[in-house]
Amino acid sequence: MKNSCLKLRDQMILLMVFFIAVHPLSGRDADTTGRKQVMRVASCQFPVSANIVENGNRILGQMREASALGATIVHFPECALSGYPGVDMKTLEGFNWDMLYRYTDTILDLANKLDIWVLLGSIHRVGDGFKPMNSLYLINPSGNIVDRYDKRFCTKGDLDYFSAGDHLVQFDLNGIRCGLLICFDIRFPELYREYKRLEVDFIFQSFYNARQKPGGIHPRIMPVTAQARSATNHVYMSLSNSSAPHSWPCHFITPDGLVLQKLETDKPGILISDVDLSDSFYDASRHFRKAALNGSLSSGKTPSHLRCRNRTGY
Repeated sequence: MKNSCLKLRDQMILLMVFFIAVHPLSGRDADTTGRKQVMRVASCQFPVSANIVENGNRILGQMREASALGATIVHFPECALSGYPGVDMKTLEGFNWDMLYRYTDTILDLANKLDIWVLLGSIHRVGDGFKPMNSLYLINPSGNIVDRYDKRFCTKGDLDYFSAGDHLVQFDLNGIRCGLLICFDIRFPELYREYKRLEVDFIFQSFYNARQKPGGIHPRIMPVTAQARSATNHVYMSLSNSSAPHSWPCHFITPDGLVLQKLETDKPGILISDVDLSDSFYDASRHFRKAALNGSLSSGKTPSHLRCRNRTGY
């Protein structure tokens, strides 16, 4: 009986070795680090304004609340600390850089104390004679800025105040590969495709679509455009936005392009969402996406037949 059990065990081991040889683990499935590939996202909104002190205190308060709710990372809107030039302030002349730096340092210190990641929307000063960058600071739980995304596609109005960025930012958080974008970048699907080539799982995108005229188009088109970007590239998305009047709220979108949840419009709040890469979502284009990314814009081979080449007959 003992020998029979040993033989059965040996056969099972051989079958497992054969299965792994025929079906090798690849990509994220091959991760042997023991990481669970999960995170809790806190997408934050509040009425961003030109008042750095008010913005900063809102940010600090939401960081504390997000930490108490178990968040891994706190995601703030575009220009959350500085205010948005062209809307909140008509000029950057006399801008209080010292106050901006003071609150940035305080936010870094609190990230360290709370042991939490932070994505902080702000203005990044370049130097005399140069326009600043519209940026997202990536702050780690040690309270260090480990990278910075600069808005690549500034609007025509943005360019009166900002210089355009030239790079993507990707980082791994609990085994989840993340990327950053800002507002008007949403109009350029090429950016999302490039992140997909980099095997990004999650895109954090910060917006300032607020203080607009009643009935504006942005609340109707921005979230659905993000849904399309998410589904096309099969990525999670966190959308954070100012909650100043005539805005649209924070959204959390799953890789199938569906809105899992969102906050109330024009009200401060925190949207808590959990990500688990082991969850499965509908992905219609999965069989052909990689080929399309490599330039093959067809799902099969077209017949080399006269009736295919002749496009003026029936």
